[in-house]
Formats: sequence, C-alpha cells, structure tokens
Amino acid sequence: MKSVLLLISSLLFRVAGGFLINSTGVSPPGDAGESVNVSLDVSRIIRRVDPRFLSVTVDASLATHEKFMFLLSSTKLRTLTRALTPAFLRFGGTQQDFMVFTPQFTSSFTAEKSCNELELPSWLEEKLTEEWSQQEMLLMSEDRKKKFNRTTYTESTVDLLNSFTNCTGLDLIFGLNALLRTADNSWNSSNARLLMQYCESRQYRMSWELGNEPNSFRWKSGIWVDGLQLGQDFTHFRQIMSKSKFYHNAQLYGPDIGQPRTHRTNLLESFLQSGANAINAFTWHHYYVNGRDTSLKDFLDPKLLDVLKTKTDEVLERVKQVSPGKPVWLGETSSAYGGGAERLSNTFVAGFMWLDKLGLAARLGIDVVMRQSLIGNGRYNLVDNQLEPLPDYWLSVLYKRLVGPEVLGIKVLSIFGRGKTVRLYLHCTNKRSYGDGAVTMISMNLSKRPARISMPAHVSSSTVDAFVLQSEKPGEEGLHSSSVKLNGQVLKMVDDKTLPDLKGIRLPAAEHLELPAYSLAFYVLTDARAAACQTSH
Repeated sequence: MKSVLLLISSLLFRVAGGFLINSTGVSPPGDAGESVNVSLDVSRIIRRVDPRFLSVTVDASLATHEKFMFLLSSTKLRTLTRALTPAFLRFGGTQQDFMVFTPQFTSSFTAEKSCNELELPSWLEEKLTEEWSQQEMLLMSEDRKKKFNRTTYTESTVDLLNSFTNCTGLDLIFGLNALLRTADNSWNSSNARLLMQYCESRQYRMSWELGNEPNSFRWKSGIWVDGLQLGQDFTHFRQIMSKSKFYHNAQLYGPDIGQPRTHRTNLLESFLQSGANAINAFTWHHYYVNGRDTSLKDFLDPKLLDVLKTKTDEVLERVKQVSPGKPVWLGETSSAYGGGAERLSNTFVAGFMWLDKLGLAARLGIDVVMRQSLIGNGRYNLVDNQLEPLPDYWLSVLYKRLVGPEVLGIKVLSIFGRGKTVRLYLHCTNKRSYGDGAVTMISMNLSKRPARISMPAHVSSSTVDAFVLQSEKPGEEGLHSSSVKLNGQVLKMVDDKTLPDLKGIRLPAAEHLELPAYSLAFYVLTDARAAACQTSH
C-alpha cells in the first residue's frame, strides 16, 4: 500500500509541476539527464556567513563625469536596490586609484531632505542613461588601451552616495586612491584626510578601503608597491582613523588583491605581515575567465566552477597562517574580468557562475561576496544601462529572500550521468520569509537535459515551495536571453516603485524533485523541521 501511495505522490508531483520539466510535461524517453541522490545534515550549522553575505558594488567609473552619479537618485534603481538589503555597497574599482577629491565648498545637501525629495526626474534619468551608454564605450576603449586618466570628484559624489545608501538601507564602503604616493613611495594621505574631514562634518557613516588590485598597479600606472609597503600604508590609514572622533571605530577592509598567482601570493603574504592588524576583513577578487575570449561552454563548465574552491582554499590557508580568525571576503567578483563578456555576463547563462559562487563561497568560509556590479562600466551589471533588471538581479533577490546565513551539510552522489552538472547547496531558509525549521536547497542544472534529485526519507514528507528560474526561450538560444522566467512567468517590474510578486509553486511531498534543463532553482522544504534552523538553536 505504501508503494502505491508513493507512486501516486510522484504522479501528482509531475502533474502539479510538469512545466518544471519541459513544455510538454514528462521527459521524453531517452532524454534522461543526470540523476543524483542527496544526503542532508540538518542537525547542525557548519558555517554562518554575514547577514550581508550577498553584497554589491557601484563601479567608481560612474564618477568619471560627476553628473552620472545622479543616476543613484533614480526611483527605479532605488526600488531595485532596496530589495537587496541587508548588504554592503562598495564604491570602488580600477577608477578609484585615479580619482582625487577636489572640494568646491558648495554642497547643497541638507539633513532635512527626505528620500522622496531627492528622486531623479524621469526626463533627466532618460537623458543620463542615454549619455552613460556613450561614456561607457569610451571607458571600455581606454581600458583596452590600458590608459587611465586622473579625474576629480567633489562633495556631490559623496553626498549622492550617502543619500543612496541611506535611502536604500545599504552600508557604504568607500574606496580611496592608493596611487597617491610620496617621494619615498609611501602613501600620500593628504587627499584622504581632506575627504574624511568633509564626511565627518556631514556625519556620513561609512567604512573604508584603500586601493584596488595593487598587484596591477605597475601596468596601470607604472608604480610598484610591494606587500610590506602596502601593509604599512594601511597601518598609517588606521592611525588616521583612530584620531578621528567620528571614524575611530569605523571598519577598514583590504587589500582587494587579485586571485592567487605566484607574485600575488607573495604580495598577499607580505601585506598580512605588516598590515593584518589594521584591517577588519581581508578582501580579494575573483573572476573565472577573460571576458574578451571566453565562450558559452566556459559558462557551463563544472570544472571551471570548481577552480573557485582551489583559489579560495589557498587564500584562506594563507590568511589563517598569518592572521588566524581574520574574516575573508570576496571584495569584488563576477563571471569574467575585463568588463565582462558580451551576451554572456549580462544574460541568463551568467546565473550558473553567480549562484554556484554564492553557494560554494559560503560553504568554504567566505563571509561576504561583493558582486561587480550593481551599476557602472561593464557587461556584468545587475541592471542594464536603461536601469532594467537583468537575470542575475532577479536571482540575487530570490537568494536574499530565501537563503539564510546558516550553511548546512549536503552531499551529492551521481547515480546516472557524467556528474557535476547538478550542483546543490543547503542553507536554513531566511526566517523573514519562512518559519522555524525550513531549509532551502540551492539547485542548478548545467545540462541540456532535465535532472532528477532523489530526496532522503527524513525530508521527503515535507511540502516544497519551488522557485525555478529558466530563460525566456528554451535551449541554448535562451541562455543568451536578458529576460528570465520564474515558474513560467517572465519577471519584470510592475512600475518604477514596485517589484513583481516572487511566489513559489507549492508541490506535494515526493521522493524526487525534477530539475529542468538549464535551470536555477530554490527549493524550500517548508516542513523539514531542521534542528539547526530552530530559533533556539
């Protein structure tokens, strides 16, 4: 009798969620993809990440002409950003080391202005987005030529950043120029002092960084700064902060080094020896591929995704040796460096790299992951040049709503198939969205065929809320789409102040979950009764 009930349950699952497999329902004969068994450990938390784990950046290139900073006052952009809280907002990138604060002593911002009063008029938003597209082409050309021009910014940039983070609920991290050097090649802090004086006068709460990818200083500017000197620069900045009445307890992060290679490893180790005590978290950057010569195949390659573990383990081990207990962050990261890859980094297929990075980084022990970028120069943004949300934006919002900071254990065993095209991670569910004991299984299928996930007995009786993301079009063609469907419905804003309902589909209890081809999914096991996810835990 029990076997009959299980069969009926399985059939009901297929009927209720048939669109989750393909447009015709049940997979056709001979179309079976990978089949996996999973083992879930919901009794204990193996890691806990920062509640702001998924964070974002605003690329400093936006301030190359200060007028573009007014895009941060867009009603639409602020609506989109609020849905990503809690999070850090890092203002930085390559351009930060070519920016000099030049106060005009004409700031018009007042504490009395409300967020509504600071909204950007629609006509001006349209004008700025059109001009930004042209500016971005110029910036990318300069980047290819490795030509970076020094720019200045005024109080307006700082005011607009502060207004943006205040009105969206993000925590600002401001990146300072580390290429301002003295005759003996130590950091010249005079410009940073000038900026801090202004920020302190306005009571702007923020954290700080110093420099971006110091391993590339030589080819960007002809200046070489070794790790020992860089650590001394950070120590010097920490001393300046300690003397500030307002910023003496502020956070300092760095050194935002590129992913480990021989010379970068040396820089990493020597920096920690002289600067570890100055920083609150060690930051490094990671990209999988070069955006100028990558391919669709790369974005779906499990072996390439696994490289993140090798690099992360190397960084964590070296930080542990010199500064045990120091938090480690991905201070800037996306799919492809060099501004991203056209028709890849800004389309549906980029979600596989992004979601796998979130799952793997949390499991390995990274506390914060900062996505390059929310808006700015590049093809890896969460919103496009018209401020329309791209697939990775919707993926990020769902992650925020459904995934809690508590990482749980999950083991995956491939039964049928080549393996590793189904990738799974497990967290407690975000308690703002679901009650105690629920768990969220982060799932992705990199294959062109549907996959089956066999659930263990102790959770197979739980009902499941399924949030399945697929491209707007089927097959490989759809992987290049800039639109995404949630449970069959294309996601788009209702209006500039309203996001669509992001609701799951309730599935009956079953021993199997069917994961569609080329799909990303969050499965919330609402009745898992996970001991690790109870409030009293």
